[in-house]
Amino acid sequence: MHCRATSPAFAPYQCGKAVATFAARFLFPAMDKNKFLSNIDPAALDGLYQQYRSDATSVSPDLARFFEGFDLARARFPELPGQAAPGGAGQEQLGKEFKVIALINAYRERGHLFTRTNPVRERRTYTPTLDLANFGLAEADLPAEFDAGSEIGIGRATLATIVAHLKATYCQSIGAEYRFIRDVERTQWLQERMEKDRNTPDFSTEEKKEILRKLGQAVVFERFLGKKFIGQKRFSLEGGETLIPALDTVIEHGADAHGITDIVIGMAHRGRLNVLANTFNKTYESIFADFEGRDYEDAYVEGDVKYHMGFNSCMVTNKGKGINLILVPNPSHLESVGPVMEGLSRALIEKDHGFQSGKLCPVLIHGDAAIAAQGVVYELAQMAGLKAYSTGGTLHVVVNNQVGFTTNYIDGRTSTYCTDVAKVTQSPVFHVNDDDAEAVCHVMKLALDYRQRFKSDVFIDLLGYRRHGHNEGDEPKFTQPILYKAIATHKDPREIYSEKLQASGAIEASVAEEMEDSFNQLLQERLTESKELPKAVITSFLADRWMGHVRATVEGLQRSPDTGVKKEQLLKIAAKLAEIPAGKKFFNKLERILHERAKMVEEDRLDWSMGELLAYGTLLCEGHSVRLTGQDVERGTFSHRHAVVKVEDSEEEYIHLKHLQEGQALMQVYNSLLSEYAVLGFEYGYAFATPSALTLWEAQFGDFMNGAQIIIDQYLSAAEEKWNAMNGLVLLLPHGYEGQGAEHSSARMERFLQMCAEQNMIAANPTTPANFFHLLRRQLTWSFRKPLVVFTPKSLLRHPRCVSRMDDLASGRFQEVIDDPSADAAQVGTLILCQGKVYYELLECKEEAAAADVALVRVEQLHPLPVPQLEAIFAKYAAAKDVRWVQEEPRNMGAATYMLEHLHQVKGAPAAADVRVVARKASGPPATGSGVRSALQQKAIMAEAFADRTPVKAVKQVKSKVRA
Repeated sequence: MHCRATSPAFAPYQCGKAVATFAARFLFPAMDKNKFLSNIDPAALDGLYQQYRSDATSVSPDLARFFEGFDLARARFPELPGQAAPGGAGQEQLGKEFKVIALINAYRERGHLFTRTNPVRERRTYTPTLDLANFGLAEADLPAEFDAGSEIGIGRATLATIVAHLKATYCQSIGAEYRFIRDVERTQWLQERMEKDRNTPDFSTEEKKEILRKLGQAVVFERFLGKKFIGQKRFSLEGGETLIPALDTVIEHGADAHGITDIVIGMAHRGRLNVLANTFNKTYESIFADFEGRDYEDAYVEGDVKYHMGFNSCMVTNKGKGINLILVPNPSHLESVGPVMEGLSRALIEKDHGFQSGKLCPVLIHGDAAIAAQGVVYELAQMAGLKAYSTGGTLHVVVNNQVGFTTNYIDGRTSTYCTDVAKVTQSPVFHVNDDDAEAVCHVMKLALDYRQRFKSDVFIDLLGYRRHGHNEGDEPKFTQPILYKAIATHKDPREIYSEKLQASGAIEASVAEEMEDSFNQLLQERLTESKELPKAVITSFLADRWMGHVRATVEGLQRSPDTGVKKEQLLKIAAKLAEIPAGKKFFNKLERILHERAKMVEEDRLDWSMGELLAYGTLLCEGHSVRLTGQDVERGTFSHRHAVVKVEDSEEEYIHLKHLQEGQALMQVYNSLLSEYAVLGFEYGYAFATPSALTLWEAQFGDFMNGAQIIIDQYLSAAEEKWNAMNGLVLLLPHGYEGQGAEHSSARMERFLQMCAEQNMIAANPTTPANFFHLLRRQLTWSFRKPLVVFTPKSLLRHPRCVSRMDDLASGRFQEVIDDPSADAAQVGTLILCQGKVYYELLECKEEAAAADVALVRVEQLHPLPVPQLEAIFAKYAAAKDVRWVQEEPRNMGAATYMLEHLHQVKGAPAAADVRVVARKASGPPATGSGVRSALQQKAIMAEAFADRTPVKAVKQVKSKVRA
């Protein structure tokens, strides 16, 4: 209730003194925490009060609530302050009004601690309670009427009525945490919405029957699986079946009330089969067939367990609205799917809905143990409001089993609730008894309405239980004997709701029985049909978005397509990249960088960053969107990119790549938050839905990628074989040994190469701007998509010899292998294969030593191994029997092991045992912390690379024998 407009006017000092007097006499006994008001200067207090009267949001929420109570008292008792004698009836009544207001606020703030939300356990005890005595009130006050009832929308009412209203709103099957939200408008919206209808469901008979129908599907489906596939893992939803009507509510209400056309869901394994069957309408027979253990029709696809698979479907709501549903595939790594789902949602919001997030709703389903303990949840929460990652709010639904595998909830977290991460981003939380199906569906509507209005995350904690152990073969009584004794006799939510509806007269007992019999008969029929199904077929969960793209073949990967761009177009884009826009003043160093861009074009000596920017620019002008994120990518970790520049006086951002030509595609470049795991997962998800766009993530230093190892291991390297889902994400990983220590040298190339198999990804280490240019463009020129891991340079960014000509970009293609342009095969006795930065150091040593008998060949693409190109090299240098692999990484790292293992594929290549590896000695850390030692090690590599070479004369003798 707001009474500011009708409050009597006061002189400043009088008003401030009045507020202080009220606080001292009436509020302190119940609100002891505000005693600071008793010593405040009345004039200062009046200033705050006048500020509040102008704008309630300009003062703290606590002070705003206090002033609101003051206005209420002024409206009710206009003769105050001070006129009534101490101890008078009016003053006593006013004092109690304030105590009732304190009671109301306590229910709003702490009512969630005293709810009936746990279906199988007694709630923990919290103090102080909401007893009247704790607010200076007594049972004798219950019949008395108070104007404070207007605060909760019921007008003047007895204390008994007020308390009953508060208990119904805040202490029944729904507990609401929202008073920590600092935005007054959001708090007020939730408060009024819940208190208006006492936060109590009000569904029609038909809606109740629909809830029962969905609940019946969930319960009966799990029972059927348990009977027909005894002992098989399915990670049952039993104990949390109300999730199914909850999701149904989001779909129906979202489409009908808000015009939502897409819902993207991410979830772990528990309950996934139930969601696939009863939310996504995946056919029961196909799910049953998965239990039978069929092989896959596709020899390339390795597949995954049935409770990891993705799916999509189109459905029509009960009111005839169409809606698209996507379930994102996931591994066993809990919560890893969250950022992937959000990235995919962001892509769809951009591409399908013109950045209008209200048309798509992301839903992320958590487990209670995982949401409390997995760090990626916090990373994802911090991304929710950032421009680069916002999806307009997510519904976070927790299937709360009150246990994590075998770990009790009290051992699984320090926080009161598993959802306390929500407070980081000021997101409301609703705790709901999962046995109360109507309360669950009511909260889902409320949560969705809030999300749509405020574009904010909302957390819904469905408190249920897990009827079986972690899986159906696990015995939970080993670790929770008391809990599982209670669960054994506990009715399922369908039975509870059916009895409730029968008791209210909404349905007859026969209705529920008929529903169950009919559904069981349907399941049995589908089970019979499943036994006739042939081998399993895994279809991409986004097949409609990947039409026109085909799976890569070995032959298709062996030779890169042409990726050159007309020189005229390159020069036009280059001019735009060097432009200083009219009316924009950049600071001197930045203007000098732009002048240097123009100069390098004029001198035809393009550096690394220019090659990169031209690759993006040409793709944008061809209609391909480009998205680049990561830590410090706008400027570049090494101050080389400057894709985003700032106006000197205003810090206005200017992105040259957005101003190339009319009608160009979307360019996005964002500095990420200081996260690898969630950010890489987000970009991977984004690339899932954008096969025609170039999506890139850059690590600040290459080895920081190991903070996102789960995304690399479980998604990037394996998704196509597990889920038949292509992805073209590009990773840029700065790599090179320049004496910067163990954490800033290696991008852990060996780990990627160990994961490389069957063309699952591309791993490359280009050494020229032109080859990098062609490599990036090749990603979108191919008719298929593969993850691309690029080991990018650091010192080469400004190396005087690491430059390319414009003609190198205008024609040609990515060169998987680069031959030595100065080598005469007739003179070469030693063939050195290398990759990356070390080439330029080897080149310098070769020139200093005038080693015409050495050929330096760069392997620019490591995986898939460029077999035809290497065969040509070995054929050309057939007489060179001294073959060396030179790298700057330790012997047990880098590409040495990979190359020796795979060289047998190359006709004419020597046996692995005959290849001399020159590298740092095997080591635990990737590099030394001493710059001096690093330089000595590098010098030793150069010396060994050119030591003990085969004499040219011996080479000629070998050639003579070959001719003979």
